[in-house]
Amino acid sequence: MKVVLLGRYMLPNRMEYPCQSIDISPGGLHLAAPAKAAPGERVIVYLEHLGRIEGTCVRTTMEGFAMTITATSRKREKFTAQLTWLANREELGLPEDRRHERIVPRNPRSLLLLDDGTDHPVRIIDISLSGTAISTDLDLPVGTAVRIGSTPARIVRRFDGGLGLEFRFPLSADLLDENLEL
Repeated sequence: MKVVLLGRYMLPNRMEYPCQSIDISPGGLHLAAPAKAAPGERVIVYLEHLGRIEGTCVRTTMEGFAMTITATSRKREKFTAQLTWLANREELGLPEDRRHERIVPRNPRSLLLLDDGTDHPVRIIDISLSGTAISTDLDLPVGTAVRIGSTPARIVRRFDGGLGLEFRFPLSADLLDENLEL
């Protein structure tokens, strides 16, 4: 099922990288990831809402890699229940779970770059590890891939006078303060 969550993963070389789930099932996981695991490599993933997930890479993909999930039957049952809740939270009208602190940058000016090469000045309302809210008059559809400054993102929400963007990969926690410029 298509469940998009932010997280981090560790490869056998003990290097950690940011990631984002593309889709998840009780037996497997497809990740958008900057460093690809090789088929057969053990991978440890930490995803928001789901916690630690262990498994083995089965193939690389254009976005990252796909892996199997290694879990006991009890853990797999719990995992399935969590996935079902995550997949249905929008349909059920459950509130959005904002796990990350938001900061207001000292310099709110930035550029929104579109795939057609155009850039548009915007004002940043706030920033979290997983995304940003911007003030703009642009009328762009949800799902549009953009860059805010040099940070890849996609539009996940529209509101009166602005857009909500989700970063392709979460920011590093040590970067998040009022001096951050996107």
